[in-house]
Amino acid sequence: MPIENLGHEYEFEPQFGLPERLPSDEFIVWQGSPDVGALASSAFHIKKLMVYFFVLILACAWPALTEGAGFMAVLLSIKWITPLALIGLGSVWMLAYLTSRTTVYTLTNKRMVMRLGIVFTVTFNLPLKQVEAADARQLQNGFGDITLSLKGSDRIAWVHLWPSVRPWKLEKPEPTLRAIANVQEVSVKLREAWSHNTGMAAHAISSDETNKSKSNDLQVSLT
Repeated sequence: MPIENLGHEYEFEPQFGLPERLPSDEFIVWQGSPDVGALASSAFHIKKLMVYFFVLILACAWPALTEGAGFMAVLLSIKWITPLALIGLGSVWMLAYLTSRTTVYTLTNKRMVMRLGIVFTVTFNLPLKQVEAADARQLQNGFGDITLSLKGSDRIAWVHLWPSVRPWKLEKPEPTLRAIANVQEVSVKLREAWSHNTGMAAHAISSDETNKSKSNDLQVSLT
């Protein structure tokens, strides 16, 4: 079963997150979507944007503050930058919210299905036999990302996957489950499903074993 695009811009889902009903010998192991807060922070970097706009507002207000100007003078000095900051942050949050609402990741006993897209909905089918390795990255409060490394020459365009893709991996984009809850539990389910589907053993490799710099990374070897 090759990697394929299962559909696009459909209005009716016979089964939530899937463009068609599963065959009788296939069942859902896990299904989830990105958490809007974790997604806004990790994929859209909204916290960094908040700091950036705060610095800009402070820079605009600083001359009035150092001169001991009154409250109204300070407000007038930031009357343009503050609305722009609010609009910018609000737009980023809305993008994260819409992405969270329209993205569905489905792990079955045979494949990972990714339903993506705010305006144009696309669904990618990733057979577990085509998955070579998975890399789980722990975020805060149990949320995290799971990146899938695929075998063979099949390639999905980076822009079609974004933001459900490993950052800056442009040559061969790696599909990524972004900002999902209970990431370690999902990693275990993925490992078990892969082993059951392929008949081969999978094992977790700690960050110490792989000499990774980030202690919250966990590589799941599926080879």
